[in-house]
Amino acid sequence: MIELLEQYGRLLLVGHYPNGPLGGLAMTILTSLLCLAICFPIATLLALARTHGNKTLARFYTGYIYFVRSMPLLMLIFWIYYFLPYVLPFSLSPFVTIVLAITIFSSAYLAEVIRAAIEALPKGQYDAASALGFRYWQTTFLIVLPQALTNCIPGLVSQFILIIKETSLGYIITFNELTYVAHELNKILLVKPVEIFTILAISYFVLCSGLSQLGGQLERRIARGRLSNDSDQ
Repeated sequence: MIELLEQYGRLLLVGHYPNGPLGGLAMTILTSLLCLAICFPIATLLALARTHGNKTLARFYTGYIYFVRSMPLLMLIFWIYYFLPYVLPFSLSPFVTIVLAITIFSSAYLAEVIRAAIEALPKGQYDAASALGFRYWQTTFLIVLPQALTNCIPGLVSQFILIIKETSLGYIITFNELTYVAHELNKILLVKPVEIFTILAISYFVLCSGLSQLGGQLERRIARGRLSNDSDQ
């Protein structure tokens, strides 16, 4: 396994970059960060729509969230990659397909995390803001969201971990992420599948467990911050 890493570690790490396209673990991380950056504002808007007083709007977005959450991500990838070119004047690259599919899929799940964080805040804050003359959007963006988003930071880390693992489905449409590079390397060597996929498993484990530890630390820090605020009051 050490020999394999010495010979092909760079390929697994960055693909053929800089002499070719970026791939491997670097592409997995960059794609995951991009998906999280795009789906976070979308999820926030979905969560606000669900907690807004407009029942029609809330029902519409609730239906969207449940519809997306009811389908497998793999099916969504297939629909975007194979169906959209029939209705669009151009085809989508594997990279765009994966980013679009994961963004749609993850935003529905992250919206529920943010919604729960919003609804967990004391109702008295809304009453106090109203008494001070704040309008709904002022209360939302100046008082509610800063607290809710702080409280759901561990949830954001967990969602990022899920996105990292979800990018591995990209190998089905030849997206040049870590799993696809490992799969191609296995086709070249043929005789070392156990070693190659053990390295792949260890790579995901180290990355995801490290992020999980970070999420746990953030959660404990937020809990300590709440306790200190309560004691000050």
